Amino acid sequence: MTKTAIGLLFLLLPVSANAQRKKTEISIPMQAAHWDFKPGTVEFLTYKSVPAMKILNSADSAVLKNLDFKDGTIEYDMEPVDPNFTSIHFRRAGQKENECFYFRTAGSGKEYAIQYAPFIDGINLWDMLYHYQNIAWFEKDKWNHVKLVVSGKQLRVYVNDTLHPALEVPQLEGNTWHGALSFDGQAIIANLVVKPDKTGGLSPQEGVDITSNDARYLRKWQVSPAIRMPEKVDFSLAFFPDKETPWETIHAERRGLINLTRKFGGAEKRARRLVWLKTSIQSAVEQNLKLNLGFSDEVWVFLNGKYVYVDKNLYGAPLMKQPDGRCTVENSSFNLPLIKGNNEILVAVANDFYGWGIIARLDKLTEVVIERE
Repeated sequence: MTKTAIGLLFLLLPVSANAQRKKTEISIPMQAAHWDFKPGTVEFLTYKSVPAMKILNSADSAVLKNLDFKDGTIEYDMEPVDPNFTSIHFRRAGQKENECFYFRTAGSGKEYAIQYAPFIDGINLWDMLYHYQNIAWFEKDKWNHVKLVVSGKQLRVYVNDTLHPALEVPQLEGNTWHGALSFDGQAIIANLVVKPDKTGGLSPQEGVDITSNDARYLRKWQVSPAIRMPEKVDFSLAFFPDKETPWETIHAERRGLINLTRKFGGAEKRARRLVWLKTSIQSAVEQNLKLNLGFSDEVWVFLNGKYVYVDKNLYGAPLMKQPDGRCTVENSSFNLPLIKGNNEILVAVANDFYGWGIIARLDKLTEVVIERE
């Protein structure tokens, strides 16, 4: 074995996290021995004069062995092959829990070309985090250089331009803080380099959430346990909570999102589940206020025990809301006819596809008091 080969093998031997962080740069060999993958799904070859790894099918993946990544810089060259997606996963605790950045490979030059979305309980939260996508330019049949800088809660991504980030994520939304690296989707990967703890001065603290300055968001709710919906039943008043229903407090995350995926996970084999959310508004007078409601996937809204709104936001269905069936506060709006005194808002939320949750914001706070943190 040559000295070069011995050196490359040494780099990927199991080492402690502290030892890894002492390395200033790790060049990852594109050799089968350093990757976990299903037989026949990944090819290692010399491509355009460099060692490369080719992921052969859309559903295939390759996981790097013996590297526990937390913070630092990841750089690689990528040539897309898949007509839909190619992804890199980092801080990977497993297939169900990781951070993910991906290309929509047919979307170069479009506003949705790239996106960050974590996997939580196996659910990719692409539909709940619409704001973490952006335009980028990349080409087929050509190497495209990708650089990720990960620092604590923040991420910056560069695509074919190492000076100007194509995507900035002020708060990583996954549940993991460290873990493996992996790739999936048809692509050819080369020149993978990991620089532990090299973050270019990017702060590890989460960035500003500008909605924190907006007091109109309904951020504190009570949530019921999840109910498994019977087949062929859309909704029934029999699901209505009663005096025996247990409740616990749930608080909004960034942008006012009540993230039910983080609490309950996703649908199991597309089996629908339903939870109830409730909160109160104290109004000094009888009045109509408008409620802007973002939601995924289905909602039934009651005010003081009476129906005020029913709707669905199912990706690809006729009732899909803009933008593209994602959950944003712009999904819908309707009037709340408040009585003088206490008003109870009760929302049933059902999960059908990927992530689920709501974002609720009043149009104004005139003579009302809402539940706070």
